This record gives sequence, C-alpha cells and structure tokens, in this order.
Amino acid sequence: MERAIKIPSTAPSVQNDPADGRTPKTRGAKDALELLMHLIFLLCGIVAVAFVLFISIYLIISGVPAIREIGLVDFLFGKVWAPTATTTEPSFGILPFILTSVYGTAGAILIGVPVGLMTAIFLAKVANPRLAAVVHTAVELLAGIPSVVYGLVGMIVLVPAIQKAFNLSSGACLLAAIVVLAIMILPSIINVSETALKAVPKEYEEASLALGATKIETIFRVTVPAARSGIATAIVLGVGRAIGEAMAIIMVAGNVPNMPGLFTSVRFLTTAIASEMSYASVGSLQRQALFSIGLVLFLFIMLINVLLNAFIKNKKEA
Repeated sequence: MERAIKIPSTAPSVQNDPADGRTPKTRGAKDALELLMHLIFLLCGIVAVAFVLFISIYLIISGVPAIREIGLVDFLFGKVWAPTATTTEPSFGILPFILTSVYGTAGAILIGVPVGLMTAIFLAKVANPRLAAVVHTAVELLAGIPSVVYGLVGMIVLVPAIQKAFNLSSGACLLAAIVVLAIMILPSIINVSETALKAVPKEYEEASLALGATKIETIFRVTVPAARSGIATAIVLGVGRAIGEAMAIIMVAGNVPNMPGLFTSVRFLTTAIASEMSYASVGSLQRQALFSIGLVLFLFIMLINVLLNAFIKNKKEA
C-alpha cells in the first residue's frame, strides 16, 4: 500500500512571519491611525459645510426682517437709497447698487478675460522659458498686491487721468472701477487658464500640426477648446473676485448711490455695506437693510456660480 507523502508548504506565513514587520499589534496601530485620519478629513469637510450653512442662516435671519418691512419690490426695484433722510420718508431701494455691480463685473470680465487668456496662452505655448519666468514673477506680484493699494494707485493715477481725458467734473466713476477690477482679476484668470492649457495632451497638438495646421491655428482650434473647462473655471474665479471687491472700488467709483453710467459716480453692493455699516445704529432699519444687501449679494454670487457650473457641465457632456 502506498503511503501518502505530505509535502510541507514552503509559502511564508503572513501572520506568523515577523520578517515583514507587521505583527498583529502593529497592524492594529496602523488601522487605528487610518481611521483617525479619515475622521479628521471628515471633520474638516463638515466644518467647511457648516461655515457655509452658518453664514447662509445668519444672513437669512438678519436680512429677511428688513425686506418684509420695506417690501420686496420696493427694496429690489427702488431707485432711491436715502436711509437717513429727515425731510422726506427714508428710502431703501437698491436697484442702483444691483445694476452697478452687474455692469461693473461685466465690464471687468469683458476687459480682463481676453487679456488674461492671451497672457496665459503666451506663457503656456509661445514664450521662451526665460521670458515666461519674468512674466510669471510679475503675475505673482500682481496677485499679492493688497486691494487698498490698487485703490490708492487708481485714485491717484487713474481717476485724474479719466477726468482730464473726458473733461469730467470728477474722474471717480464706473469706468475707473471697471479698469481697476479688470486688473485685479487678471492673476486668477492667467494662473488657472495657463494650468488648463498645459494639461492638454501633446498628442492633440501633434496631430493638428501633422495635418498641416500652423501653430497659432492649433492653439486656437485645438488647445483652447480642449481646455475650455479650466478656462471657464478661471472666469468663475474672476467673477467672484470682481463681485466681492469693496476696498479698491470705494476709492475710485465715487461711492454715490446713482443709477449706473459709465462716467457717473456710483456705488456697488459691497461698497454700500462697507461705507454705511460703521455708522448705522444697531437695531435700526438702516442696519437691517445692510444685512439684506448682504443677503442679495450672497444669493447673486451663488446664482452666478450655479449658472456657470451648469454651463461648464453641459460643455463637458457635449
């Protein structure tokens, strides 16, 4: 009768072999560390969402009472802002602020996006490394300049230049605000657009050049369309920066609650809050109306972000 021969297994035992340095005790410590890090990441995400919810709830609680007292239509579509009027009934219409913010942001985007996009194309696809390094340094410095410095330079240089060029009584107007905003949004548009352009696969450009297209044709017909999602994100960041700016604008726009005109002194939503919050009495209707302006500004920015993100998503699916 043949005996069954037992061949010992030569496979190393993972559990009992101490050579891999992972004893049950060390594995338990590493698993605990992994769980702890996951909890920390989750906590950070919850904190970010909680801040947004807290700001939203606070603005709603603080801003809705004034809208109820003034009336939604009178508040949003009223053309006169005179909260401290004594000889007449106080007025709380913010239509001039809304239109000024829309026109100012649109003007800044119309100027800033083409300039920023062309600069990004130059840095990513055209410039030699030495020149690109110099321009990069200038863009980084532009991004690091405080808002008040932009406003100071605009007030000293730009406002008198506009006054002299167009023979105005005051150069502090919507045009000055648009120019300052256009310069301020350039770093965001340039940096994000350049990153998107560099992320386009080289094969796309090589295939275009192989078919006989020139370098410029390849850039505008292949590279830029392929990077449109990143470029759209850059525009979103630029819009957010333009809408939310206050300090520089208050120094060059004139800060007068007029209906918007290119050479008229105007007041934005942000500058209305910044200029009056310091002297508005606590609990007064004027102070509550300023919180209502903040709520309108918050909803306005959210609406723009949602629309632009939906546009980007549709372009990606197409």
